Amino acid sequence: MKEDVNMLQIGDTLISLDLFEKRFICDLPACHGSCCVEGDSGAPLTHEEKQIIEDLLPDIWDDLSPEAQKLIKKQGVSYVDGDGDLVTSIIKGKECVFTYFDENGTCKCAIEKAYNEGKTDFKKPVSCHLYPVRVKKYPTFQAVNYDKWEICKPALDLGEKLGVPIYKFVKDALIRKFGEAWYNELNIAAEELAKQKDK
Repeated sequence: MKEDVNMLQIGDTLISLDLFEKRFICDLPACHGSCCVEGDSGAPLTHEEKQIIEDLLPDIWDDLSPEAQKLIKKQGVSYVDGDGDLVTSIIKGKECVFTYFDENGTCKCAIEKAYNEGKTDFKKPVSCHLYPVRVKKYPTFQAVNYDKWEICKPALDLGEKLGVPIYKFVKDALIRKFGEAWYNELNIAAEELAKQKDK
């Protein structure tokens, strides 16, 4: 593990200290799943995830809105955005095509619904699972950062109230992305940082 003022390094990953210092727990009753509706483009996807989602379409099709179904038939489950990234298709520049709204008007994910119902072992795209953490690949390293977004203020408030740092909130997603050994090293780094802070 290497550390500088704002980042620490594990293997080929550079991790923002925000993951240890910021507190965060998604507060769906407060935000109603706004992150699946707001934003400039869809959720980042790998080509492997695109194929998994295409194969999963028959199991989630009836949960998708007519607008989403029409767009997927025309454009597919994904597109390449202005930054050159493969992302989920979005309706009229807003909600992801895989969203649906429950009886309380909360935006939820049809892919995750299928996972919870045992129809697939694919929970959702890893970029969604990781949020509010974003991973950006560069030629020689991967940057692991906290993506600050005003709509997530309720999550910051709840995280602060319950004392849960970001890296613990997204533990399962980080293990899914980087592996258990990587996360264990991250945990050790967090403990070291806490000791230094207490000195």
